[in-house]
Amino acid sequence: MYAHDLSGAPHWATPGQRAKRITVVGAGLAGLTAAYELERLGHSVQVLEARLTLGGRVRTHVFSDSPNGPLAELGAMRIPASHHRTMRWIDVLGLSDRVRQFRTLFSDDASYLESPAGHLRVRDASPALVKAFREGLPPGSDYRAETVLCAAWLSASVNAVAPGSFRQSLQTGLNVELLELLEDIDVRPFIVDGANERIDLNRFFANNPGFARTSRLSNFFDDVVIETSSALFRLDGGMDQIARRLAERVRGPIHRGRRVVGLHAQPDGVLIEMRHGLATVSRHCDYVLCTVPFSVLRGMRFSGMGDDKTAVIHDMQYWPATKIAVHCQEAFWERDGISGGGSFTGGLVRQTYYPPVESDPRLGAALLASYTIGPDADTLGRVPPDRRAAAVLDELQAIHPELGRPGMVLDVVSQAWGEDPTSMGAAAVRWSKDPAAAEEERILAARSDRTLFFAGEHCSSHPAWIEGAIESGVAAAQEIDAYVPAPRRVLAAGYRKVPGDSV
Repeated sequence: MYAHDLSGAPHWATPGQRAKRITVVGAGLAGLTAAYELERLGHSVQVLEARLTLGGRVRTHVFSDSPNGPLAELGAMRIPASHHRTMRWIDVLGLSDRVRQFRTLFSDDASYLESPAGHLRVRDASPALVKAFREGLPPGSDYRAETVLCAAWLSASVNAVAPGSFRQSLQTGLNVELLELLEDIDVRPFIVDGANERIDLNRFFANNPGFARTSRLSNFFDDVVIETSSALFRLDGGMDQIARRLAERVRGPIHRGRRVVGLHAQPDGVLIEMRHGLATVSRHCDYVLCTVPFSVLRGMRFSGMGDDKTAVIHDMQYWPATKIAVHCQEAFWERDGISGGGSFTGGLVRQTYYPPVESDPRLGAALLASYTIGPDADTLGRVPPDRRAAAVLDELQAIHPELGRPGMVLDVVSQAWGEDPTSMGAAAVRWSKDPAAAEEERILAARSDRTLFFAGEHCSSHPAWIEGAIESGVAAAQEIDAYVPAPRRVLAAGYRKVPGDSV
């Protein structure tokens, strides 16, 4: 039996190696990647997915019956250029011609930024940001004007990216810490001239990616660098194309609507409990790869795992995220001078993104009205669902009054990942952990228990990103392929091993 690796070359299973039968729990990108890789290595795979859709937390919504209608990404929406595994899979899946730049926060001078003086255009915000920043410094502080300018914009980026209580905890001593980090850096090459000078954060981070590595902000600023980078990509036609193309390449069955509610590691395999109608049925499987988030796994019945594995399942932190997307009659923001990117709107809304109009303009345009994470998503989640969208649209009209015009809003859709029973959070986060603790958690999360294996962004070095899902899926497939069962004892006559069932 053979399949093809990512280069297109045939791969033969190791001579004499017995093909394994593996059940993959979860048809997100980690599960689909692992299923494809396992088949490529000569094994037999079936996939169980609780949802009726594939892709996990990659979810593209099209606002039209037409496949060419405006779309919004309710899950993953961007790919950093540095995520080479993801970019390689995009090539292999034949999606290279769909890659487009993703324009992010602060990338458009005409977009808006919440400041102490109210909502200002990015190009006009420097005086208000610098004034507020200086007011927060200890008396007698004396720093170069360009250093203060850069620190003020870095502080603004922290405010835009960091959620809720985490954002508040950073404020203690943050301004001075930023200034000290910038003391030995010449920031003048990153100043953008204009009516009001500002710092080009994209170029600053590109040239100084490790400037905060010795700081308590190290892990967090890794994400700030990505969030404000110009080296971000998206897919024309939707990110869910990755999941659909992967699923097409998996030969084994992908069973949808099969919710696993129990996992039990046993000496001779894994017992799966699965909801079937109103009943729960059990199936014995030789090998199982669990890719569901630990936030979901801890709500299942599970046994046979060590104490440290059980602890990391219960202790891993997940943050919610909520997205509210609007189908608009037209891309009114373009008449306001905004060609793309995102605004930091603050309040309940937090971040607003303006997707490019790549579909038939007669079908309208999509606006990602609100993107919130962590405690900010919880705050928005406490607003009753029937009022949530109205609250966001009312608040957003402060900068976009066009949303209040009759007929402008054609449809609204929202996705609250923290409330979704098949995700119970948007992603695992390790911002509060030092690098050593974060790596220890990753190793424990990915560690197998006999023939029960684990994958998912939470098991990777890139939590919250597609890169992490792919990294962990490939690693788990290789681990399963290399696994050699311990020699079995000779059992009494009449013993019959329970076969791995086809669910």
